Amino acid sequence: MAAAIAATTQNTTEEQLENYLAAAEQAFSLWAATAPAVRADVLDAVGDALDAAADELIPVAMAETNLPEPRLRGELKRTSFQLRIFGELLRDGGFLDARIDHADPQWPMGAPRPDLRRTHIPLGPVLVFSASNFPFAFSTAGGDTASALAAGNPVIVKAHSGHLELSRLTGEVVAAALTAAGAPEGLFHVVFGTEAGRSVLLDPRVKAAGFTGSIPGGRALMDLAVSRSEPIPFYGELGSNNPVFVTEQAARERGAQIAAEFTGSFSLNAGQFCTKPGTLFIPRGSGLREQLADQQMPAGAPMLNERIQEGFAQVFEELAGHERVSVLAKGQEPLGQGPAPTLLVTGIEDLLRDPHVLQTECFGPSALVVEYDSEQQLVQAAKTFEGQLTATIQGEDDDEVAVLVAVLAQKAGRVLWNQWPTGVSVTYAQQHGGPYPATTAAGSTSVGTAAIERFQRPVAFQNFPQHLLPAELQEANPNSVPRLVDGKSIC
Repeated sequence: MAAAIAATTQNTTEEQLENYLAAAEQAFSLWAATAPAVRADVLDAVGDALDAAADELIPVAMAETNLPEPRLRGELKRTSFQLRIFGELLRDGGFLDARIDHADPQWPMGAPRPDLRRTHIPLGPVLVFSASNFPFAFSTAGGDTASALAAGNPVIVKAHSGHLELSRLTGEVVAAALTAAGAPEGLFHVVFGTEAGRSVLLDPRVKAAGFTGSIPGGRALMDLAVSRSEPIPFYGELGSNNPVFVTEQAARERGAQIAAEFTGSFSLNAGQFCTKPGTLFIPRGSGLREQLADQQMPAGAPMLNERIQEGFAQVFEELAGHERVSVLAKGQEPLGQGPAPTLLVTGIEDLLRDPHVLQTECFGPSALVVEYDSEQQLVQAAKTFEGQLTATIQGEDDDEVAVLVAVLAQKAGRVLWNQWPTGVSVTYAQQHGGPYPATTAAGSTSVGTAAIERFQRPVAFQNFPQHLLPAELQEANPNSVPRLVDGKSIC
């Protein structure tokens, strides 16, 4: 068996944790030595199994998360796609970043160059903390699990308390698929309970962790990860405001369109996306304020769970109660059982005076509109933001915004032009990350094929005989892996 999932969502016992960790440690050497193309076949099998189990998984997800069926079916499709695109990456081999420098006695640095060959190897067992707002794509079989398995690591998932039964069922599907595909025993486990997650994070057999959630929770876990006697990488996605900057020309040319699209974006899925645009900068006197005020707010919808709704209500009331903030547009019952979307408004001088408070992430169906007087103020405002997942400009091609673009590139992992940040495509070039506190590791991404880089590390072999080298570093290159040979790319 590749894994054994407990038939209960009760907190995992210490004895179970020890069994899981021991099994993961044993599985590591076998899975790491498995050819990438074989790992790719296994990932494809898991994706197929998730698709086949959709009618069993979707009703449970609906009951536990309040999310609608179309959204969940689309998310499950994304989840299986993530597994398959990592399979494509494994078959290509470029993820290894294989490099060969042949020995050169005339190397210009003044001393002979030895034969050096560099590749990437997996880290070891990885702990994945599931997210609440994406019960498939960022949860038990989500992107962190897919990228860690693809890199050659066993995975232990800490189930999210917001969808425990779905986590158990998804884990059973994944475990059965891994077993049927011939993966090593002990490759995948799901654990339940806060203390279980903490214990696994601190165990020396675990070599990295992935997390998606709040800033306080993620920061606490990161501090634990780096406080170990052997600190480990902690890849946390924590929080983001995702500001949008509308130029004067864009407001004149497309004001009504921008107002409608922004309303749809910030209220999508009850505002429960990490990429929800939380702040919109608009030119004062452009008419855009009135166009936003005239928007018919979508109907309210239940949030993921009571805890998240309580957190939204607390932050919303603090923002709405600020002395320089007023309500611009709202639906019925902004703090009802299904909170209705609400737009707040303030001036840029007030935001610059109190940026820490007014830029607080409000996870839910609310956003803050900020009126400015000149576009020069946009650069000043952009500099006050902490690290972000995204930053957006709504502009026209001849707008002079190069300085603003440069500032936003320093602040965010993804900068958008005339599109909206909600919806994160799983692609080869995607970057879903950013400076702290958006994430704990600005140089990495949790979405897209580059996510595999988090769970592997480089190693160089010097002066080794061919038969002791990894396949991608042998002269014969039996798997036709793309390589950098003596400084030149060779496919």
